[in-house]
Amino acid sequence: MSTVKALRCKECAKEYPKEALHVCEHCFGPLEVAYDYEEIARRLSRETIVRRPTNIWRYRELLPLDAPPTVGLDVGYTPLVRAHRLGAALGLKELWVKNDAVCHPTLSFKDRVVSVALSKARELGYDTVACASTGNLANSTAANAAQSGLKCFVLIPHDLEAGKVLGTAVYGARVVGIRGTYDDVNRLCSEIAGRHEWAFVNVNIRPYYAEGSKTYGFEIQEQLGWRAPANVVVPMA
Repeated sequence: MSTVKALRCKECAKEYPKEALHVCEHCFGPLEVAYDYEEIARRLSRETIVRRPTNIWRYRELLPLDAPPTVGLDVGYTPLVRAHRLGAALGLKELWVKNDAVCHPTLSFKDRVVSVALSKARELGYDTVACASTGNLANSTAANAAQSGLKCFVLIPHDLEAGKVLGTAVYGARVVGIRGTYDDVNRLCSEIAGRHEWAFVNVNIRPYYAEGSKTYGFEIQEQLGWRAPANVVVPMA
């Protein structure tokens, strides 16, 4: 039984069905996944989690699927490494580094969010996935789509570095260069999502995509012996 209740607007709290929606039609606020936390509390415990495979799906009651995951079954649970010398240099009593540079399959944090988004896209019946990207998201979407047999389109700014384009094209995705900035590309993706039955991970599937980010925090707390750190610093490009 799913623990997902609905999609809910972050601004006005209006609820929507669990479909490929991302913006509230009343106030234009972003939609987020709403969970039945009482049911999660009845079903989930530390003991249950530690008996499961070491991937993000060990927290599946806290993720937005209504069926078992089908994409990214090996993603996540990356090392948490104690940085003794760096901590001392910074004057910190205890410093840890979460190393998502070994995340499967494309060595990026984006593998977490994409595996959730593509699993949800397949659950909703999509056979074509897509994204707007300038790097890691493109690689991850293409790789995970290839692994799961989904058709994939990646829209990028036309002047993106050749190395980044190759890192996506090697997985067989259709890579489309758009003349304009990343904002222009993203705007075009929103228009395409409204016309075609494509699941854009960072547009119409975004509420589910965003939920994959939480697994970073879940793993950190579990790896610290179920302790919440005082601070978490997440470097972003």
